[in-house]
Amino acid sequence: MAHPPRGDAHLGAQLIATLTSERGTSLIETAIASAILLVVMTGLLSLAALATTYTENHGHLEARTTEYAQDKMEQLLALAYTDAVSDTVVFPAAGSGGSGLAVGGGTNTAAPSNLYVDWLANDGSLLGGGTTSPTNWFYERVWEVCYLQSDNVSCLTTPATGVKRITVTSTVRTSVGHTLIPKSTVVALKSSQF
Repeated sequence: MAHPPRGDAHLGAQLIATLTSERGTSLIETAIASAILLVVMTGLLSLAALATTYTENHGHLEARTTEYAQDKMEQLLALAYTDAVSDTVVFPAAGSGGSGLAVGGGTNTAAPSNLYVDWLANDGSLLGGGTTSPTNWFYERVWEVCYLQSDNVSCLTTPATGVKRITVTSTVRTSVGHTLIPKSTVVALKSSQF
């Protein structure tokens, strides 16, 4: 008995028969595919949460602390070198009742110095100064003014050169995900000629 030739026509018929069959995926195959998809999506969701936290803390809150530190620095640099009485806790600075550019203060936000600290609300509006924080504060700014020593690094409380170093540190009350609290520090020098 002769076998029919196995040519392209025969393979084409087999392929068409396979494609038109009603055989589909089984329930087991669907369950396995769903489980793989679930594992992959869980990994992606954790990355999305991490990215959101990082973006909020470092893209938004840290940018705001830098902006508020720079705002305070500009307010302090606008004062005369010898000004020791302007109140910079308010904006615009009042002519008296504050420390102006008097040497003092500090950059430790956990232990602010009176007359060298102010508090801001969530929207950046001023809430006043003083070492006791208002209940609705969200941003804290502290600053330090000192005489710069001739090594251009050390700070003194007595005049050594005609240059004052002003350091402003701004921080936020809480961060998203309770991670590292965003904090920004800005430093500038003020000459006695200005």
